Amino acid sequence: MAPSDALVVDPALLEQAREFLGSDLRFATIATIGSDGAPHQAVVWFLFQADVLVMNSAVGRAWPANLARDRRTSVTVEDGYRWLSIRGMVEADDDPARAQADIAAMARRYHADEPDRAERMIRDRFERQHRISFHLPLASSRLHFEE
Repeated sequence: MAPSDALVVDPALLEQAREFLGSDLRFATIATIGSDGAPHQAVVWFLFQADVLVMNSAVGRAWPANLARDRRTSVTVEDGYRWLSIRGMVEADDDPARAQADIAAMARRYHADEPDRAERMIRDRFERQHRISFHLPLASSRLHFEE
């Protein structure tokens, strides 16, 4: 990519995205490209850390397999009529310890009102799975925010 081709994200839009992703509990819909070229979507948990959207899955599911083959994705996070679309390239992180830490943090976030349930999910389900995380950086993605 030539320097003139580098993506420049509008600072005001980036700030709106940060505020939206960092507040309230929302789910994301991730779209990937299947091996046959067809789109595939899944609803996922996410963390937002240091301007990066972190998503995690058990290895073997369709959407992580698609991303292992083709890193392009589109993710939408919505809150009624307010929504953010992020299109970009993910980076895979298959370090077992980090992937387990990510899914544990997500379980605790999405089940904050039921901490015992979160810990059971971590212990009885997630720790038994081979997990992988994907990082989608906002600064190198195309953003669209609608209010």
